[in-house]
Amino acid sequence: MENLSRVGILATIITVALTFVACGSGGAADNRPTVGSVSATQNPLVVEYDVTGYHNDASAWVEFGPDVNYGRKTSPSNATTSNPHTIRILVAGMKPSTTYHMRAHASWTGGAWVDQDQTFTTGAIPTQTSTGPLTVPVIAVTRPVPNLATSGGVELIDATPQGSSKADNLDAFVTDLDGNVIWYYDVGAGSYPFPIRPMANGDFLVGIGGANLGAPLLREIDLAGNTVREISVAQINTSLAQNGYSFTITAFHHDAIVLPNGHWITIAQTFNNFTNLTGYPGTMTVYGDAVIDIDTSGKAVWAWSAFDHLDVNRHPFGLPDWTHSNALVYTPNDGNLLLSMRDQSWILKLDYANGAGTGDVLWRLGNEGDFAIAGGDPIQWFYGQHFPSLIGTDGSQITLAVFDDGNMRFENTSGELCGAGGTTCISRATVFQIDESTKVATCDWQFTNSLFTAWGGSINQLADGDIEFDMSQPFLPQYPAASLIQEVTQTTSPALVWQMTLSGTNVYRGYRIPSLYPGVSWQ
Repeated sequence: MENLSRVGILATIITVALTFVACGSGGAADNRPTVGSVSATQNPLVVEYDVTGYHNDASAWVEFGPDVNYGRKTSPSNATTSNPHTIRILVAGMKPSTTYHMRAHASWTGGAWVDQDQTFTTGAIPTQTSTGPLTVPVIAVTRPVPNLATSGGVELIDATPQGSSKADNLDAFVTDLDGNVIWYYDVGAGSYPFPIRPMANGDFLVGIGGANLGAPLLREIDLAGNTVREISVAQINTSLAQNGYSFTITAFHHDAIVLPNGHWITIAQTFNNFTNLTGYPGTMTVYGDAVIDIDTSGKAVWAWSAFDHLDVNRHPFGLPDWTHSNALVYTPNDGNLLLSMRDQSWILKLDYANGAGTGDVLWRLGNEGDFAIAGGDPIQWFYGQHFPSLIGTDGSQITLAVFDDGNMRFENTSGELCGAGGTTCISRATVFQIDESTKVATCDWQFTNSLFTAWGGSINQLADGDIEFDMSQPFLPQYPAASLIQEVTQTTSPALVWQMTLSGTNVYRGYRIPSLYPGVSWQ
């Protein structure tokens, strides 16, 4: 099981509350003035922007930046139907100890309003929290080739702890592309994000993990860090029993995603006892994985257990940690799920069918699975993989980026493994073309920097076609604990465009998101 590290977190979050007092029907003319004001909250990184107006169909957004050119903006939000109306916009994306200019915009049927320029100075990154000193990683960014443009956006960092440290670290945060921390969520000493995922409504879904590498809670937070709702393991076990499922779970772990209908899909740990398994005489408890569909009321409405579908005697990484799943992908063209099983070196496709599926394993992608690898060389498969991300689908064709850690890589058809008399183990960024009709998979693109990371990692195709990937713990002798994130061109001879090194921590996932707001891209 992976040892995981923690890193800390900084945020600059501005609460923009726009209050509109109802006056007749939406869009009704009202000549009373609209007034805006900015005030600090108890959090030195949070400002509240209050705008009082008189149109109940109003929507609003905020632009902000280091000067009156602003440069960044939030998503628009609509007024509520309460009286008075309130639009609350949390504005995030500012560096610490910096004065920012900001200006709210409101519009309604037949009219619009722009506030005068307001200023606010953010606070410093806290060095002390209620649970002890706060540790911040050292972040360095380089751009080796100046004329190669970096794809835009910001970097989402999800760090997890190594060892049993109870220190408080920045471990769920966002940086700009120069390495400045511009948002954070402090999960507290002894805990870590496992995982953190942006949501379509602008919130984040966070698994609150602990020393046992599992998360006892799934929590939705807004940009200010306020809890919107949360789900516990005990709550899900009660729901599983009520719905007739025969298994229970001990923890959420590694991944959770949000579907278009608002349901949360999460990986959870379950277990069974077995006697005289292959290579393991006697009785032992084996840990496998479940996939749970949680509806918007917090109920488990669909569930799947690996023990019902796979052979427990196949355990290439050993026991008792049998499957060690680490990522979920929703395939919108057919409503099914992809499940990455690190300890099987497989990606499974599950018959989910938007909650109406049987749970059958439709296929197993990887060495000794249901697909042939183009060229027949098993070295081309992924091994101990992390974070498959869907690039696209076209009929029976799937384009999938996979971070290939390379653990237990087959070097040839004789079954020789890397690091055991064969070649040195290396990790790769890969893009696979998968033909579901012919059951042939092709490693269409790959990049390696000749480093090996034994765990963690993430990968995405960026807006300009570049590939970005995270190496959680590569061998970097200049850093005792470090992670490496690289953006490279998706070309035959990939060029390094951008690189971030984080020392003093290990990053489970580090990947590019367009901005802190849905539908908004920052350059």
